[in-house]
Parts: sequence; C-alpha cells; structure tokens
Amino acid sequence: MAFLTDRKRAVGMGSAKSGTGHFWAMKKSAVALLILIPFFVFTFGSALGGTYEEVLAYYSRPFPAIIAALTIAVGFKHFNDGAQVMIEDYVHGTTEKVVILLVTCLSYGAAAVGIFAIARLAL
Repeated sequence: MAFLTDRKRAVGMGSAKSGTGHFWAMKKSAVALLILIPFFVFTFGSALGGTYEEVLAYYSRPFPAIIAALTIAVGFKHFNDGAQVMIEDYVHGTTEKVVILLVTCLSYGAAAVGIFAIARLAL
C-alpha cells in the first residue's frame, strides 16, 4: 500500500462534477458586485441622513431601488456560495449537509427580507 501512486489513490474517488460551474458562478457574482457596490454606495449615500419621507421619496424612484435590490440579491447569493465552499472545506459528514442547508436558508431569507423592504419603500 505504501507504493501507490497519486493517480492510483485517486482512481475511484470520483469528482464532484460541479467545481467549475461553482467557480464561474463565484467569479460572475464577484464582478457583478464590483460594479454594483460603488453604485449602491453613491445611491445610498444620497439618501443617508434624510428624514423618513425623504428616503421614501428617494427610493420611490426606480434607479436607486433597482440598484439596492440587485446589490442585496447578488450579495447574498455570493455570500451563500462562499460560505458553502468554506463549509465544504472544514465540515464533513451529515453535519456538513445540515450546516449548508442552514446557511442557504439564512442567506435566502435575509435576501428576501431586504428585497421586501426595498419593495415596500419603492411602492
């Protein structure tokens, strides 16, 4: 057994078959956030410090509301994918599946709450 090559040890282990797709999804969301975050900072900065009525009027316009909603959606999706990679690296077995499920529910739930809040302000 001590004389097995690396290839022989890997035969039969299989591949996850989703690594490349996951990698590109992370890259695409990172580039999207690279574009969205500055827009969000500038649009949110304009409304920062205003009264409730001013913020409500500001987010009633489509551009700030769309930028905020896109930033929330893409940001939490990126968080979910990154947390999944971290969990897969450090947690194993049934606990891994449970923790991934909990993090996914947490990230999608937080994204839904954020988008709902923006929709309430915009409409």
